[in-house]
Amino acid sequence: MAVTIKDVAKKANVAASTVSRVISDSPRISLDTKKRVKKAMKELGYHPNVNARNLAVRSSQAIGVIMPSSADKALQNPFFPEILRGIGTSAHETDYSLYISTGGNEEQIYEEVQRMVYGNRVDGIILLYSKVSDSVLDFLVDSNFPFVVVGKPYEYESRVTYVDNNNISASKDITNHLIDLGHQHIAFIGGSTDLVVTVDRLTGYQAAIKNANLPNNQDYIVHAEFLKSGGRKAVERLFSLEMPPTAMVIADDIISLGVLNMIEELGLDCPEDVSIASFNNLYLSEITRPPLTTVDINIYTLGAQAAKCLIEKAKDKNEPAKRIIVPYEIKYRNSVRDIRSLQ
Repeated sequence: MAVTIKDVAKKANVAASTVSRVISDSPRISLDTKKRVKKAMKELGYHPNVNARNLAVRSSQAIGVIMPSSADKALQNPFFPEILRGIGTSAHETDYSLYISTGGNEEQIYEEVQRMVYGNRVDGIILLYSKVSDSVLDFLVDSNFPFVVVGKPYEYESRVTYVDNNNISASKDITNHLIDLGHQHIAFIGGSTDLVVTVDRLTGYQAAIKNANLPNNQDYIVHAEFLKSGGRKAVERLFSLEMPPTAMVIADDIISLGVLNMIEELGLDCPEDVSIASFNNLYLSEITRPPLTTVDINIYTLGAQAAKCLIEKAKDKNEPAKRIIVPYEIKYRNSVRDIRSLQ
């Protein structure tokens, strides 16, 4: 015989209505009572009819997650599995499921988001990117649909909830670290200039170069994909210059892997011939040779905070827009060399 809400209520010594409120995550129920009821549900093997409840409250109990490109390409970068882990943890704690977009291009992503919104497939959407111009962002703003951006929105900043690091400050700090160690010829390898994160990290790099009265050499600025192959192409270009850089600020650890491989192919050594400072502190950054000096942007926390903010907004559409800035920390490792004694 199937276990009912009344069975759970009896075991937890509460009213059946209390069990219903726990299932709907009512804020009126204390944390202790919720724990007791959930324990009783688990012991009895009771599983609420989520579809019926969601239909009644017009909720899908799901979060849409939008990748910046097709999933097979995006997931080559360990940033995305890690941020999904953070999102998934917050979603699991509040009984939400994830609905991940696998659109291959901008048009497909836009159509997928429309299906999510118009088909009531999700209660809210997390964008795992922020572009300079984005039809998806425009659509979500115009639709007044709950969503959160991981990254700083290029437009609507005061109206959109977003979770980000201070990428300008972080880039200034990591560039200044190289300058403090005597480097004057410092290159910047960034991702697409359509991405706000690239623009912010380039801005921080340029500010540090300017403040140190170093020459603003445009040949030292190269943009590549956030993939290993992008790093290889960038190195070929930089080391064909008459005055190659002695150090590089690289906007993503995954690009740094390609850079390290190409440096080795050219018969050079990191950090003896060129120093590398990077971003994201992916798990790979500790096991490269040499281990990377990199900015830890707390990827897991970015995801967890984004999901938390979205669920709050999905439950109350009048929730005001929030700006969550996650702290960063530079991890000093062996990919950077002090060259002050050589000057």
